Amino acid sequence: MKRQNLRTAALILCIFSYLLVGAAVFDALESEAESGRKRLLEQKRGELRRKYRFSADDYRELERLVLQAEPHRAGRQWKFAGSFYFAITVITTIGYGHAAPGTDAGKVFCMFYAILGIPLTLVMFQSLGERMNTVVRLLLQKIKKCLGMRTTNVSMENMVLVGFLSCMGTLCIGAAAFSYFEGWTFFHAYYYCFITLTTIGFGDFVALQKNEALQKKPPYVAFSFMYILVGLTVIGAFLNLVVLRFLTMNSEDERRDAEERASLRRARNNIHLKPKEDSRSSNAIFLPAEDRTSQMNLIPLIQEDAERQRCQSANSAAAVPSFCTCLCYRPQVCGSPVPSHPETLSCHTNPVYYNSISYKIDEVSLSTRGQTGSSPGSTLSSNSPRCRQHPRLRRKSI
Repeated sequence: MKRQNLRTAALILCIFSYLLVGAAVFDALESEAESGRKRLLEQKRGELRRKYRFSADDYRELERLVLQAEPHRAGRQWKFAGSFYFAITVITTIGYGHAAPGTDAGKVFCMFYAILGIPLTLVMFQSLGERMNTVVRLLLQKIKKCLGMRTTNVSMENMVLVGFLSCMGTLCIGAAAFSYFEGWTFFHAYYYCFITLTTIGFGDFVALQKNEALQKKPPYVAFSFMYILVGLTVIGAFLNLVVLRFLTMNSEDERRDAEERASLRRARNNIHLKPKEDSRSSNAIFLPAEDRTSQMNLIPLIQEDAERQRCQSANSAAAVPSFCTCLCYRPQVCGSPVPSHPETLSCHTNPVYYNSISYKIDEVSLSTRGQTGSSPGSTLSSNSPRCRQHPRLRRKSI
């Protein structure tokens, strides 16, 4: 959080420094040319007044009509204040068109100034908008806690509503101020604020262009500059909250789908079936530590794999013949009666343990190993004397 605040403060400082440098350069490049054009205009007006014998009142009326036809030419545009105003309109992409560089050097510098300044300004407004949204979210949480609400979480709808009200309030405050200083109606002032803060910049209404306001009204000039920068920040915060969120929603969904597919592949590769020592226990399935949604999606696949493993293990176990065939599978060949106590069994030493994955036969002792010409499968045949002594047993079910 502190690092983000420091980065935002550094960006704001860079923007103000960049504006000061641009204003100084434009003043140096364009101010002298503007002074020469103004001297030439005064000379031409004097000649016309002497030629057509205009009176002082006629001359003032003519000048007033000229200023009404071109209201943006009032005052010295390319002094430091006017150059600062022009630099703001360049890097914020407002572009009123009320002023433009007249020299070739000024045009070249304006192009390079815009190339570097526009991206820097967009990054600054983006970062400052995020900080403003964070502050607003914290304030809303504190307000909900003070009001005693059960849920203090700030939803997206709350943020959108606050952002919309902030934009409307900013436009209304600017409209009231400019209608007072410029003499416009409230509707025209509101229209100017909207065209300015949305960076449309038609140029049909431009502030600070009457009665040499750039040189004679410093407080009004400072208010206009701060209003444009703060208003653009508020609009940028609202756009960052609404427009950019919807624009990035598709990419976030695609990234989430890719992560789920990768999680599914990892889970399939890491499925392990581990048997336990107890024959009554079932398979032990180990899954990786993934999210709960992926585990729930994997349950049918895991059960299917486990069932397939059980079927294969059962088929393998059934295909292997037992050494105690006469006792387990063919009791009808042993004609001996069933003894009363099962402890007298001696045909086999250890039982056979089965589970769902593998089986194991331990230490089968063959008492008729000395017989010759017999295969391992016939060592315990129905003719064996011990075989006749053992009862008919039923194989335990798994």
